[in-house]
Amino acid sequence: MLTQNPPSLTFSKILCPQSIARSLGGRLPPKGSKIGLLGGSFNPAHKAHCQISKEALVHLGLNEVWWLVSPQNPLKDTKGMAPLPDRVESALSIPKHPKIRVTTIESQIGSVFTAVTLSRLKQIFPLVNFTWLMGADNLSQISRWRDWQDIFSTVKVAVFARPGYSLPSTNSEAAQRFKNARVPENKARSLQKCSAPAWTIIHGQQLDISSTAIRNGKHKK
Repeated sequence: MLTQNPPSLTFSKILCPQSIARSLGGRLPPKGSKIGLLGGSFNPAHKAHCQISKEALVHLGLNEVWWLVSPQNPLKDTKGMAPLPDRVESALSIPKHPKIRVTTIESQIGSVFTAVTLSRLKQIFPLVNFTWLMGADNLSQISRWRDWQDIFSTVKVAVFARPGYSLPSTNSEAAQRFKNARVPENKARSLQKCSAPAWTIIHGQQLDISSTAIRNGKHKK
């Protein structure tokens, strides 16, 4: 059972196992771990983040899901972006599965781009099996991300259906580019045995909630 300690909010200029552990809440992953990575601003964290994470644990057979609380999303305006400590506190405050871990590892490794983060994590943890988790809304526009094709080439990808996005996302540039690497949903657990590129779409419970709507007072967390 994973016990979550608050991740560090002070970051060492020298990357070492101790500094990495602190950014993960004090604990490094065992060799061979199957870990899902859910990135985002978490401005604020909400139920849909939890739902995607729980679906990933069940459907993909993961040992943990890490929430990568981003220093700053390059595609989002800094206006209205809460400071990192506030967003980490928001993520920690959400009731969630004990295997979901809140991290500040992107700040520790100095990355704001997903492709860079994944490359660094693979270097730091070569014996850990990572899967990138994201909503179908992100699959629709991931071709705007820096070096987006490297994301699919570095780790497996699991996409989670969201209201209004599932059909457009399957016709997106990314879905078409990697259509031959798609794993059927009924074989989602086998994704862990695949080599990248390999991806799947999972249709679980779909919550129509977003951080933007919460900030605008349209939804509760």
